[in-house]
Amino acid sequence: MKEIVLDTETTGISIKEGHRIVEIGCIELENLIPTNNKFHCYLNPERKVSEKAFEVHGYTDEFLATQKKFNDIGDQFLEFIKDKRLIIHNAEFDLGHLNNELAILGKKKIDNEIVDTLILARDKFPGSPVSLDALCKRYRVDNSIRTQHTALIDCDLLAKVYINLIDQKEPTLNFQNKDDDEVKKINDLEISYFKKVVIPTADEIKKHESYLKKNLKKNFF
Repeated sequence: MKEIVLDTETTGISIKEGHRIVEIGCIELENLIPTNNKFHCYLNPERKVSEKAFEVHGYTDEFLATQKKFNDIGDQFLEFIKDKRLIIHNAEFDLGHLNNELAILGKKKIDNEIVDTLILARDKFPGSPVSLDALCKRYRVDNSIRTQHTALIDCDLLAKVYINLIDQKEPTLNFQNKDDDEVKKINDLEISYFKKVVIPTADEIKKHESYLKKNLKKNFF
């Protein structure tokens, strides 16, 4: 199954205040393994970035003014996510902004299947912090590169968190691009396991029982 891990950065929080998207990042997963397919773009929001948003992602008005507008990449973005499940942390926010951009162009809302990892995390860890940083810490995902919020870095971290959230072991091997001879060599490897059973002597058993009686509570014996 193909899925898209998606994140956006914006000029601010509220659509009602006219805030727009300044960055979209997408990473494709196939059977939970990242493929080489990515979608990434910076966008000219045609308005100023709020101070709080600038503190989050660091994109200046001058930099964004030189980028494409959503109208220039809208169709390409829709084609990239077509018929794929979307994995988003706090989906209400990102979808709200994406659907707003589509509405401006007179296009339909996104109707893909959605997995909101924020909801998954709240259900799994009620009462605990469930920000992306908090989940990285919980699952020991190295997020030291995340000095500021950027869409592609957040997607990469979220992909690793998502795999842990759904209790799947993170895949580390991908043989999709290996030729048949290489895969056969791996399959033909013989792996031996050695198990040594150590049997304690009578004296060791006696000393162990003496230790337990001396150090554990009396009602155990």
